[in-house]
Amino acid sequence: MRNRVISLALAGTLLGGCAGPMAAGCGPGANPGLVAEVVFGRNIGDSLGVTDADWSRFLDEEVTPRFPDGLTVLDAGGQWRDTGNGTIVREPSKVLVIVLSDAARDRPRVAEIADAYKRRFDQQAVLTMTRPACVSF
Repeated sequence: MRNRVISLALAGTLLGGCAGPMAAGCGPGANPGLVAEVVFGRNIGDSLGVTDADWSRFLDEEVTPRFPDGLTVLDAGGQWRDTGNGTIVREPSKVLVIVLSDAARDRPRVAEIADAYKRRFDQQAVLTMTRPACVSF
């Protein structure tokens, strides 16, 4: 009996650690999940280099094959400091939002998308953020 109690206590501790802090806060019909947000600047040098057609092609060739079940793309404006000369650079951007259904499989896919964008469009950086969320469809 003692081993059973210890096993149940250990299982509860382990499962609680997997659920994370969002589990208790998710409302009816929502489940704890992980969301990735990826921000792509569209300037190449000082001017818009990634056109709408370029972006659509990138989405079709690099993003959709990795996440065919769904995603969201938002138009945005971003800014960053150029470390070379210290100036503030403002540029139009795209924000990609993806619910990660399997973090171990999907996190590397997000990194592959960011790397592909940097190579294809000669970008210094692509901002990637991953955060816990309550998810329902």
